[in-house]
Amino acid sequence: MSQQPEGIESIQEPVPYSELNPQQQRQRLTELATVFFRLGAIAFGGPAAHIAMMDSEVVNRRQWMSREKLLDLLGVTNLIPGPNSTELAIHIGYERAGWRGLGIAGVCFILPAMVIVWLLAVLYERYQTVPQVEWLLYGIKPVIIAIVLQALWNLGKKAAKDTPTVIVGIVAIAAYLAGFNEVLVLLLLGIAVMVVKNWQIGRGTTGVFLLPFSGVLAQAGTATTTNASISWVNVFLFFLKIGSILYGSGYVLLAFLQRELVERNQWLTPQQLLDAVAIGQFTPGPVFTTATFIGYLLAGNAGAIAGTIGIFLPAFVLVLLVNPWVPKLRQSPWASGFLDGVNAASLGLMAGVTYTLGRAALVDGLTVVVAILSAIAVFRFKLNSAWLVLAGGAIGLAAHLLGVIG
Repeated sequence: MSQQPEGIESIQEPVPYSELNPQQQRQRLTELATVFFRLGAIAFGGPAAHIAMMDSEVVNRRQWMSREKLLDLLGVTNLIPGPNSTELAIHIGYERAGWRGLGIAGVCFILPAMVIVWLLAVLYERYQTVPQVEWLLYGIKPVIIAIVLQALWNLGKKAAKDTPTVIVGIVAIAAYLAGFNEVLVLLLLGIAVMVVKNWQIGRGTTGVFLLPFSGVLAQAGTATTTNASISWVNVFLFFLKIGSILYGSGYVLLAFLQRELVERNQWLTPQQLLDAVAIGQFTPGPVFTTATFIGYLLAGNAGAIAGTIGIFLPAFVLVLLVNPWVPKLRQSPWASGFLDGVNAASLGLMAGVTYTLGRAALVDGLTVVVAILSAIAVFRFKLNSAWLVLAGGAIGLAAHLLGVIG
């Protein structure tokens, strides 16, 4: 496999989708569908791992865009509500093939996880238990740590471009570990870098900024509905609201669903909610496919479809609206400084998440060895992350059969 980490930085801009002939357009759409369907089927480990795999696939292997471009798209996804890694997939699709690519990349990334979670929901309703797959995650989690570390290294070299961004990255790690609000950290550190980079120059332009929707909207429009009146329409509207205003990780999603579904509306029991989030965590693809599981429990097959569409639809709309502004952000010195700060802070938060994931993944000597060997494989030999995930699962299965884990 070719090794070209340095040459990646000088990737030329691809030919615009509109200038391709019909056959080339179909080929580009097919490539998008293939790449993101495969990623959606094997991308375990949450948003940090998903972003790492996209970086490896899109920048390293296929050279669809520069790492700086990917970082800018990632920075923008952190400023809008919704699932970050899914929005990054949608952004990449839009960059490659316009609105058609936007739809294909997003749907193909979501679809495998949706189908898997849907099938598990059917089994859960019949047996009222979560399938025991801890042996699978036992081997996959250490591999994910190595994959994320490689992405942090590659992305960090671009994000930490000067003293202010290095400091901001370190502060973001500390803020994450201290439990500060992630969106607030991104905004404040982005503003800090913007001011530091421009105060001496004294530019008077205001620039273009993307401000997130206020978290207080989470309290707006909450319907008090009983179980008897739950329909697929109720499910769709509920998850549409979540997809429109929710920031943060799957843990933030858990807190929100606990308040809305268990305490306020009493649609689910606490155990059902924990099982739903567990399903979303140990299946590949977006964690937000938890909505598929909950939708099925509340309103059957129609509810599964409605919940999935509801929670992900805002991401497609927001990316379609926001993506054209990304180049304009770089043209403004103020907005460019702000985006530099957000990028560095995003990587700091990602490093904090990696630390948390590492504590959960490296539980004994075998998992430490798997993580070290995986790191050698990705850093030295540039192995495809998909093969590593499959190998990790095989190690977990072997450990289960040999009695290493229960």
